[in-house]
Amino acid sequence: MGIKDFFSGAKKEGRVLQGEETKDKLYTSSQDFESEQMAFQHFKRSKEKLFDVDAWSALPGLSSSFELHTAGGQRKKAQSPQVGDYIRILLPGPMPENWVQVTSIRSEDKLAEFTVNPSENPTTHDPDNKIEHFFNKEASSTFRVEWQGKRITASEIGKNEGINNQGEEAGNRSVINTLIAEGGWAFFQKVQWQKLTDYLVHKLE
Repeated sequence: MGIKDFFSGAKKEGRVLQGEETKDKLYTSSQDFESEQMAFQHFKRSKEKLFDVDAWSALPGLSSSFELHTAGGQRKKAQSPQVGDYIRILLPGPMPENWVQVTSIRSEDKLAEFTVNPSENPTTHDPDNKIEHFFNKEASSTFRVEWQGKRITASEIGKNEGINNQGEEAGNRSVINTLIAEGGWAFFQKVQWQKLTDYLVHKLE
């Protein structure tokens, strides 16, 4: 990396810290099987794992907790997400809870995925509608599993990850959102999503 690239990267990171710029991230895992038929059978299990969001909390080692809630904010156990549902995410340690809403779902013969965006807390019915997440509402995460021949691939695709530390949307969380996004989460993100994608392709059970 040249000196020009270094300063360009530093400027970008500064804009990210100020909530003026975003990042994209991709985490992926793959596993090959002996035959296409075997891969297809394992892909069906991958789809089940993908949509059983509450089970993600049981991943071994340091992990977040995930709780599926209905569009009205009620707890929704052992069910698949639907568009409009919410997921409550609790990071390890003394961190504030974070909420995302399911905005799209696909389930096809060779691909399954759903996308979430940072959202308000549906259980408080806050008229101010503040985003209860360290990323802003334009950010998205897509969780995907694919079957191609003898291979299954799982991905977490993060788009437009900008820190929720500007304006009314951030409420009283501006400082803590910055600390989480650029501190604890910046380190933990790779651990969490790599562990999840490994789990979805059965490298981790």
